Amino acid sequence: MNNRSDAMLREELDRMKRLSGLGSDLDLVWAPNPSIVLSGEVKDGTIYVYEKNAENAKAVLRHEFLDFCVSQAIDPYRKITNRLIKLINEDAYKRKEQIVEALGRLLFERGVQD
Repeated sequence: MNNRSDAMLREELDRMKRLSGLGSDLDLVWAPNPSIVLSGEVKDGTIYVYEKNAENAKAVLRHEFLDFCVSQAIDPYRKITNRLIKLINEDAYKRKEQIVEALGRLLFERGVQD
């Protein structure tokens, strides 16, 4: 990793932010690491690029930026889906507990005839 390539990546990120009007809070970490399976990822508002080659790193940066932007559009659906799943899980748990309690009363409180 050299300073010129790092500056080029930062300029590219700034250019994409400016042209799209999106991702203004995104930061960039270029951390070349060939042992990592991923080429890049976005975590906690930071784009991490793991590619060693500067041109490949630029392509990964672009991909991750676009992925971040698209993910913002579907985020409300993800949130509502997760809430719905949570509600369904809570309801299923309550129903299961009711059944267990009913079976317990049936089997143990009234006595089971052999």
